[in-house]
Amino acid sequence: MGLLSLAIWTPIAFGTLLLLLGREQQAGAVRWLALIGALAGLAVTVPLYEGFQLGTAAMQFVEKAPWIGRFNVNYHLGVDGLSFWFVPLTAFITVIVVIASWQSITERVNQYMGAFLILSGLMIGVFSALDGLLFYVFFEATLIPMYLIIGIWGGPNKIYAAFKFFLYTLLGSLLTLVAIIYLYNQAGGSFDILTWHQLPLSRTAQTLVFFAFFAAFAVKVPMWPVHTWLPDVHVEAPTGGSAVLAAIMLKLGAYGFLRFSMPIAPDAAREWAWLIIALSLIAVIYVGLVAMVQKDMKKLVAYSSVAHMGFVTLGFFVFNDLGVSGGIVQMIAHGFVSGAMFLSIGVLYDRVHSREIAAYGGVVNTMPKFAAFALLFFMANCGLPGTAGFVGEWMVILAAVKFNFWIGLGAATALIFGAAYSLWMFKRVYLGAVANDDVKALKDICNREFLVLALLAIAVLYMGLYPRPFTDVMDASVAELLKHVAQTKLH
Repeated sequence: MGLLSLAIWTPIAFGTLLLLLGREQQAGAVRWLALIGALAGLAVTVPLYEGFQLGTAAMQFVEKAPWIGRFNVNYHLGVDGLSFWFVPLTAFITVIVVIASWQSITERVNQYMGAFLILSGLMIGVFSALDGLLFYVFFEATLIPMYLIIGIWGGPNKIYAAFKFFLYTLLGSLLTLVAIIYLYNQAGGSFDILTWHQLPLSRTAQTLVFFAFFAAFAVKVPMWPVHTWLPDVHVEAPTGGSAVLAAIMLKLGAYGFLRFSMPIAPDAAREWAWLIIALSLIAVIYVGLVAMVQKDMKKLVAYSSVAHMGFVTLGFFVFNDLGVSGGIVQMIAHGFVSGAMFLSIGVLYDRVHSREIAAYGGVVNTMPKFAAFALLFFMANCGLPGTAGFVGEWMVILAAVKFNFWIGLGAATALIFGAAYSLWMFKRVYLGAVANDDVKALKDICNREFLVLALLAIAVLYMGLYPRPFTDVMDASVAELLKHVAQTKLH
């Protein structure tokens, strides 16, 4: 078995084992088994980093085996600089979520942990699939565990949120399936994504393919105006579900643009770039303003996710290396920061059982350690230099200014809005005098919570202070992608 197969199937195997254990098993043993599975999944991704060759845009760790021979469908995996970092990021976030959910989930623990581990493997499958149909299967399969996580362990409106999540994402994906079948026929019966990259297509075909993929990926990102499912889902999802959704699942859509939309339909991508840039700027500016008026902490962070992901799509479609690299760096950074933000809200929610900003005030007096971590994550969320949140946004703003000064200026306003809603929420929840008896009774974070937040804090600071290991991996692949997109494929 290759390393990528191990990265995909190790968590899935542990997750399946947890589901088979039955509900009556001891919750303690289940949690430890889940943690071992998550750590094993993370350990498998370490040799990937050590063996990754820099300076080449070729696919690495490639595995290929026939899957459905009759239709020429292959189990074909590989990663390059565009997808590499999402494999260890997914495994890392899974470990964090397992530790974070240790005490907050008390019923059906084996199913909850099992769903997360299976989801982890499926998401890694999306990032490493090089066969169009295999990608589609993984991409759709991620919906199932997430749907169950929201629908079983979510809040009072969980069924509504789970349905909304499922229907929005499914609708877009059906158009993608049509595009995949069309490309399969055009390529003479091949599902190989790299073959599709070389396929000459007419202008009309490219436009249709581009928008078919756009339908699925824009919903997943989520871009304005198809973002409305996200706040509902975040509010209802359990803390771990929100963390994984924000940290990894939103990245599946943005990754799809890099792997499908831009290289398969480069002429359409250039022609319609103005539309993506416009939608991204609306997400960055308008949704930032929407975040400011939220009364629910989770809703505020959910809207801030939409605004931050607007930077990603903006970076991709200004078509220069700073922008695309900045977009990818922003995806990784947002994974750490948004995951940390949702887990911090979870820490408070576990104690007070309210997400309303008005229910808090003066938390710093009773939870000083926790407030220090929270401050770091809030600063990273508004893009403070020296934190992960700054690097990608700064690269995208530079790229946007290069492309068009006014677009760059529009993108830069997001940093101001980001600071406004993040710091205003921090002030209302954490600073000032103790607001009520609930806050007065709060106990500071325990060792387990400290460990989770410390790991995320290290990741946020390390990436902010030394982003080179992240950018070195992607440079060659980004240059190759841009070279590819710059050439016409019209025939």
